Amino acid sequence: MPSLRTLLVLGRTSNLPTVWSNCLAAWWLGGGQNVGRLFGVLFGTTLLYLGGMYLNDAFDADFDSQFRRERPVPSGAIDLKMVWLIGLGLLALGELALIPAGRTTALLGLLLVAAILVYDAVHKAITLSPVLMASCRFFLYLVAASAGASGLTGLAVWSAFALAAYIVGLSYIARKESNRGALRYWPCLFLGAPIALALLANADRFRETAWLLSGVLALWIIRCLRYTFGHTDRNIGRTVSGLLAGIAWVDLLAVADCRRDFAALFILLFLGALLGQRFVPAT
Repeated sequence: MPSLRTLLVLGRTSNLPTVWSNCLAAWWLGGGQNVGRLFGVLFGTTLLYLGGMYLNDAFDADFDSQFRRERPVPSGAIDLKMVWLIGLGLLALGELALIPAGRTTALLGLLLVAAILVYDAVHKAITLSPVLMASCRFFLYLVAASAGASGLTGLAVWSAFALAAYIVGLSYIARKESNRGALRYWPCLFLGAPIALALLANADRFRETAWLLSGVLALWIIRCLRYTFGHTDRNIGRTVSGLLAGIAWVDLLAVADCRRDFAALFILLFLGALLGQRFVPAT
């Protein structure tokens, strides 16, 4: 039987706080109130995320055997067949867990499952893989928003697009971690999409908070990018890990007008992601 650490590494569990922050923000933008549905969505999307990560390693087994031999499958820590079974089982259970939240949530969950499978299957073969990865977070956001009392509000959808743009920029950098190709600056501009939306969407008394949170996110992005663009010996892994944890700040920025106690949850999830990365690699 595989060790607990092997299972945690396969699931890249240090990123789970960002999945939960996505759900909290989207649910809030969707009108909130239905706390029971929120917990169902949190549980279901956690299973979908873990299933997607397991299948990512299953599809990448040949690639990892050549370039990432430390991963659980090529290192022999777990059998490939078991990874396939666990991954597919988690996807199925995750979708079933979304059904009680309503028809719309369940249908969006199916789109999320499809996006996960397409990404896992072809992300190493096509240059548009950052867009495919972004589509996974986009549908995750919509799934959670649909569980709120108001459902898919306009701001929830726009925030999903802003998050997806951030993921495009992040995934572009992450893709260079394995192929070591030349890095261009312009895809990193996508990282600023959540800031642009927040400054456009927040007015009056909320604008000051939006500016403050935008500044924090901008400084965090710059700090993370320094490890790749500010050093001769670039550390892409550190950049990507930091930007992944920064998803929690993206989500907090999306709900800049929320209560302080609710906002504190996003800060805790950000810190949780950073702490988790000390024990389980984010990529």
